[in-house]
Amino acid sequence: MRFAFDTEQLEFRDAARNLLEKECPASVVRAAWSNDTGRGPGLWDRLVEMGLFELDEVDSILVLEETGRACVPEPVLEAWALGRADATLAIYSHPYALYADSVELVVAQRGTELVRASLGERRESVDGSRRLFAVSPTDEVLDLDVGVVAERATLAAAAQLVGLAQQMLEMSVAYVGQREQFGKPVGSFQAVKHHLADAALRLVFARPCVHRAAWVLANDPAGAEVAVSLAKAQASEAALLSARKALQVHGAIGYTVEYDLHMWMKRAWALAAAWGDAAWHRHRVKNTVLKGSTNA
Repeated sequence: MRFAFDTEQLEFRDAARNLLEKECPASVVRAAWSNDTGRGPGLWDRLVEMGLFELDEVDSILVLEETGRACVPEPVLEAWALGRADATLAIYSHPYALYADSVELVVAQRGTELVRASLGERRESVDGSRRLFAVSPTDEVLDLDVGVVAERATLAAAAQLVGLAQQMLEMSVAYVGQREQFGKPVGSFQAVKHHLADAALRLVFARPCVHRAAWVLANDPAGAEVAVSLAKAQASEAALLSARKALQVHGAIGYTVEYDLHMWMKRAWALAAAWGDAAWHRHRVKNTVLKGSTNA
């Protein structure tokens, strides 16, 4: 298996990063917390134009990371999992769907099927830009495989968590390089270096797991459960650790609503718990491996 991405894939990632730096700066994310839709004006159309929702797992995984890095306030992972840009999704027995009031199709799970769902009341989220709505399944069955959609959504969540972790780490490095104590940047202190090194190391281990899961889902679906669960568990833990270390090195300012870091932390907390948390996915890996050894 070759993990390296080709030139075209890397250029697509760079193009996505450039787009998001222009169209989705922190000010857009912040505005999404209080505007009428929770989304960035015009941003969705630009993402659709890029063709993100038409790509396979390997070609899109780096761009999905970038959407996490930018903390994009859009139903990216749900739409990408479904392969259509006008939809959102609620599965894994989770009754809430993101941005269900601003899409054409809301998909929910009913038993082993995916069906159209009707919109219910809005619910609060720790991340103010995540507009959650209760949904109710209808009898209209959709021609979608619940297993495939679930794995794709989980993979996208893992990719976004890697991007979130990367951004929080970069924000922390920049901050400790500027803030001074005793006439020196706090980033020069060994304890601060250790905090950030721990977060960076966890991220180094998580990222290739996510890339491998994308390859497996695209090329060997039979092995997707273990690969995707491992990726989600590792990415969730990396993002949560990056959030914790970022808050520690920033001090109290990191949690204030006036400071941008809190938006990335809260997105990481929400995504780490969504689509199965780390404990749930480690349990699934264990059960799948044990079942395989028993059958052997």
